[in-house]
Formats: sequence, C-alpha cells, structure tokens
Amino acid sequence: MPNYRYQVRGPGGQIQVGVLSADSVQTAATVLRNQGLHILAVNPVGGRIQRGALLEKIADLNSGKPNQKHVLEFTTQLAVMIRAGINLRASLEGIADQTQHRGFRKVINQLKTDVESGKSFSEALARHPKLFGPLYVNMVRASEMAGSFSQMLDRIAGYIAQQIETRKMVVGASIYPGIIGTMAVAVTVFLLTFVLPKFKSVFEGKEDALPGSTKFLMGLSEFLQLQWPYIVAGLFGVGVAGFLALKTEPGGLMADRLKLSLPVFKNMFRSLYISRSLHTKGQLINAGVPMLDTLAITGDISGNRLYKAMWKNVYVSVKQGKKISLPLSKTTLLPRAVVQMISAGEESGKLGEVLDEVSVYYAKQLKDQIKACTSLIEPVMIIVMGGIVGFIAMAIILPIFRMSQIVN
Repeated sequence: MPNYRYQVRGPGGQIQVGVLSADSVQTAATVLRNQGLHILAVNPVGGRIQRGALLEKIADLNSGKPNQKHVLEFTTQLAVMIRAGINLRASLEGIADQTQHRGFRKVINQLKTDVESGKSFSEALARHPKLFGPLYVNMVRASEMAGSFSQMLDRIAGYIAQQIETRKMVVGASIYPGIIGTMAVAVTVFLLTFVLPKFKSVFEGKEDALPGSTKFLMGLSEFLQLQWPYIVAGLFGVGVAGFLALKTEPGGLMADRLKLSLPVFKNMFRSLYISRSLHTKGQLINAGVPMLDTLAITGDISGNRLYKAMWKNVYVSVKQGKKISLPLSKTTLLPRAVVQMISAGEESGKLGEVLDEVSVYYAKQLKDQIKACTSLIEPVMIIVMGGIVGFIAMAIILPIFRMSQIVN
C-alpha cells in the first residue's frame, strides 16, 4: 500500500504534516477529511510518478518561470484587496484562484500557507528571493511595523513598474543594433560563400589582372569554405569563454568599466545606474527602512560593480558615524550637483524626497539618452552595412568591367 505525505490545517488553524498509507490519493484525502482536517496538499511518497503528476510537471515547464510582471500584478491586486478591508489570508487565497500561471500560483499558495502557520508576510516573502528581492521584503517589513501595508504595496508596485519600464527601454534600444549587425554578418557570409565562388571560373587564369580587393575577397571566400567547421567551433568557444569570463569578478568588473567608457553608450549607462540607485534609496528611506540596510540594498540593486563598491564605501562611512555625502564627494561616479543635493537633503531631513526628485530627473534623462543612442546608431549601422556590401559588389564588378574593356 503506497504512502502519502500530507499537509493539513486543523480546526484551530494550526498546520500539520505527516505520512499515511492508503490505496489512492482520493482515499487518503477522505481519511483526512473524516478527521475534520482541511487538506492543503497530498502527494505520493516515492514510487513512480503518476500520470497526473507527470502532466502537471510538464505543464509547469511549459508555463515558464514567474517573472517581475507577475510580481507587479500580484502586488497591485494585493494592495487593492487590503485597502478594501479583506484580510491577508483571504486576499492571498483570492489572488491564487485568479492567477493563471501555475508556477506563480504555487508561490502564492505557499505564501498563504506560511502566513497561516504564524509567519509574518515579510518572512514568507523572504523564502522566495528570486521573485521578492531584499527591497520588496524590507519595505514590507517596514510597513508591518508602521501599519501602512496597502500604501506600501502601492509604493512597491510603482517601483517595480518603473524598473520594468526602464529595462524594457534599455533592451529595446539594443535590439535594433543587434538585428542590423546580425543582418550585416549574414549578408557578408552569404556573398562570400555563395555568390563570390560562382565567379571563380570567370576569374580563373586572370589573377594578374585582378585588383587587390578582389584577390583578398577570393582568398577569404576560399578560406571560409574550407575552414568553416573550425571557424564555427572557434566562435562558439570564444563565446562560451567570454560568457564564463563575465561570470567571474575580474571579467564582470572589466565589463562594467567598459560600459562607463564606451563613447556612445556611457552616458546612457551612467543615467541608468544613477536613476536606479537613487530611486531605490529614496523608496527605502521613505518606507522607514534603516539607513544601513538601505545602503546595502542600494548597492546590490545598482547593477554595476563600480557603483556597488561606491555604495559599500558609503555604508562603511555611515557605520562609522559619518554623513552620506562625505564619501560621495570623493567619487566621480555621481555628478557634483547630485552630491550637493544629497548633502542638502541630509541637512534638511528630507533626503528621501530629494532622492525621489533626482531619480525622476535621471529617469527622464535616461529616456533622452536612449533616444539619442538609437538615432545615432541607426545611420551608422546602415552606413557600415552598405559599405561592406558595396565593397564586395565593387570587388566583383570592377574586374569584370576591366576584362570587358580588354576584350573590346
């Protein structure tokens, strides 16, 4: 007789777990209901995966992983329900019933189970760090102490929405150059490997009359045709090596430095990191999160190792009793005007409001920088692509034109 692991809620609301033997899941559920228990989960222990469980796992894989859009919808719905006077447990249960994403529905149900077992909501959220990061958990924890839960959820939803919008703008700005660059490489490879070899018989025996550009392209075409397996393997190896190098601290630091030094993109990345850092810091301060926790979270969320190190230095300085603006005045990562405004906010006691205003300014500047980069990259990429195709075309047409003149 197979064994089943169960999780139930007793008449007093306490959560119980255990294992019982039964002929089937239905029999096990019936036994538990007859004892006056509310069933939360009944799963087989060991043995082969039943067809229903297998289909459920396949469905979970097809639905993909939960993302920040699901978190935003969840936070917005929860804020509305809490403001309407519905208690947290009932709100979580209602949202879970309406959630179509299977994986995220499991997360919400787990949150409900944890809350029912006596955990605070922030503790339940902390068990899912990939979805609910330190900022989310700390802001909820601060609201639990201050008693402003629904307002804090609205603040968190606004923060997540802005971060999603920012990420969408940055990704959108990189898509067009990526497409144009891919097309340029694909067209070049096509011309060299499929079009140019067809002229080989035409140029054969007339190598002395061919211009240098044609000889170069013919040699490159022959090299690509003979060595393409090694070229593909080499490019793949370089790509994997580069990906692994970026995962290391030195490689990631080099990439972060490069982002802040690229001629076209450095202003865009600078605005991105400043806006994200100051917005995060302002939200946490206004939520009542302790300053040291705020600085630690700000560094982790900044998105660049250089800015993370900067906020870590501020953390150490504040821990020693110094002001925030003192270590910031010694860095070149923040403009002097921003440091002065932070200093003024410290003196006036309105640091959170100041940071919110500055982050809004840099968010607008980020949009302008993205538009400027996109408008500059488009003509450059088109010129480069046209130059490559034109060079190949001229290298083919020019010797044909010369040979026709000789014949005439």
